[in-house]
Amino acid sequence: MRKVRLFALVFLLIILIIGFSFFLIGYLKPKVAGIYIETNPPSSVFIEAVQVGRTPYRETRNPGEITLKLVPESFEKPLAFYETKVNLITGIETVVKRAFGELDETSSGEMISFEKEGKDEASLIVLSIPDSAQLSLDGSQRYITPHKITDILPGEHTLVLSTSGYFERYVKVKTHAGYKLTALVQLAKKEEEKEEEPAELPEEKGKKEGPKVEILSTSTGFLRVRKEPSTLGEEIAKVMPGEIYDLLAIDERTGWFKIAYEQGKEGWISNQYARKVEEEEAKDKISTPSATPTSKLKISVTPTPTPKPTTTP
Repeated sequence: MRKVRLFALVFLLIILIIGFSFFLIGYLKPKVAGIYIETNPPSSVFIEAVQVGRTPYRETRNPGEITLKLVPESFEKPLAFYETKVNLITGIETVVKRAFGELDETSSGEMISFEKEGKDEASLIVLSIPDSAQLSLDGSQRYITPHKITDILPGEHTLVLSTSGYFERYVKVKTHAGYKLTALVQLAKKEEEKEEEPAELPEEKGKKEGPKVEILSTSTGFLRVRKEPSTLGEEIAKVMPGEIYDLLAIDERTGWFKIAYEQGKEGWISNQYARKVEEEEAKDKISTPSATPTSKLKISVTPTPTPKPTTTP
């Protein structure tokens, strides 16, 4: 009996030592925070005035406040750099997205972060630049920023922010039980539009056609048509290399082309995979367009609060 008690005591002591060791390892293990950065166009990343890489960029660092600076890589026209303070929280990956413009006010983007709360409910806070923007949640509920929602269901949600004189911005987030999600969204200010020339009469239209663009070859075999002149814009169709479309406009910030890919349907394509052609050249190369609406394709998208970037044409 004494041997049994001794054995039980030794066994219990071993269990306690192992448990304490695991606790000590977890306690002494350095706590880290994460940051993920995605920009359009790509940019150099500076943290505390030290260049650490280029976008897309992901890293784990010690928790605390950092000074983040993003310098866009632009070869056509100078774009405004972005500098801000970011508070990195233990166990949380903060997401920063930025679409650069020539000025800070014509740039857009968002910063998404999480914070652990003492309850099992999910909550959402939406802040905006400028303030008092209209906020649409999942296409139905409407609010004015800044706004906090304390009873939001965990899962994926779509935010649409808009205000007069600024471009709309779509943001996809995923809330989690026990965490507060904070989304700080900056809208891009619209530039003053130039007066449009009077529409041509039908007989004049027949005499002279507008400029056109030719789709160049891509690594994917097609080129995405987007709702906005940015790789972050919503995909609405696809066009094929060799096809020629009417050129409607050129975005002053990115150089992207706006085309009429179907009768009554317009979208933006990257100027990196298309070129402007003159009327006579277009007549020699003209081919029948066959844009493919995105809604007819089988696409599976699962957004998360820390999405991995996919740079596509």
